[in-house]
Amino acid sequence: MPAASLLSSPEFIILRELLEREPEFVSGSALAEKLGVSRVAVWQHMEKLRGQGFGFEGVRSRGYRMVRRPAVLNAALIFAHLGPRARSVRLVCLDEVDSTNDEAARLLAAGRTAPFVVLARRQFHGRGRLGRVWHSADNGNLYASFAFRPRLEPGRMQTFTLWMGVNICELVANFCRATPGLKWPNDLLFDGRKAGGMLTEARIDADQIRDLVFGLGLNVNSPAGSWPGELARRAISLAEHIQAPLDLNRFTAALIGRVLLAYDRFIDGDYRDNFADLWHRYDVLRGKPVALLEGTRRHAGTALGIDDEGALLLRDDRGRSHRFRAGEVTLEKGS
Repeated sequence: MPAASLLSSPEFIILRELLEREPEFVSGSALAEKLGVSRVAVWQHMEKLRGQGFGFEGVRSRGYRMVRRPAVLNAALIFAHLGPRARSVRLVCLDEVDSTNDEAARLLAAGRTAPFVVLARRQFHGRGRLGRVWHSADNGNLYASFAFRPRLEPGRMQTFTLWMGVNICELVANFCRATPGLKWPNDLLFDGRKAGGMLTEARIDADQIRDLVFGLGLNVNSPAGSWPGELARRAISLAEHIQAPLDLNRFTAALIGRVLLAYDRFIDGDYRDNFADLWHRYDVLRGKPVALLEGTRRHAGTALGIDDEGALLLRDDRGRSHRFRAGEVTLEKGS
């Protein structure tokens, strides 16, 4: 939905007013005046919100306040939580889609104005790096893709996913009061279990990146025991780690604001001064024995961090250093 249309919707205005006054009440007359409608019309709009999973307490002579919020993604509530700067972004919020990255690419190809964000409650063809399937059930998790038109030369984008990764770690650490880790190049972990993954895809014209899609799958509120098969051992959600559910819509709004700011900093080039320090803070591989699979070739050694171009540095058993721009990394057993 275009940002302007959502910002002017009665439901958004009601939610914004109630959120700004929490935990106080907001009078029905004040809401009616704000909307330019009757008290009956206010009640009708609130009934519509109740149908979306909101709950309101109404007290005579005091007004209304919010007492329940939907556990699923809600576009109006996300916008109500966004800061003024981020409210210019367009938001596409879907019940289900094959892949948010694919939907973002289709919308870019159709001429949709960027930036915009595609969110879905469920993906039925979600994928990660190397075409792997990403488990994308409708159980309170977050599937999001951010679409941009950067008009940058491809060489500038080498550290893009890594920079986005450290920003998402910073957000999660601040929001959840729990520190995640990053496994090069795109996995977010807690205690060695995967909580999220990132996938950046680009369309290049001549010597410029025309379309850029940054996708994120993040396990937010999946309950323990909900993972199928082998995933039960390897996956974890933020809620499972901190042992408390998260406000999905407030978290999503915080994520959107952080990603947009990180993108602007990347394009401006002023991210370089603290990028290395941030990566070192969250890097789970540095100093540990790892194996890297590059096609059919296997390389073993000690991870030394990354270089200025985002390549993984590896020291082999002879003390020689190697750099890798791509590959699948695993920690060696016992590390």
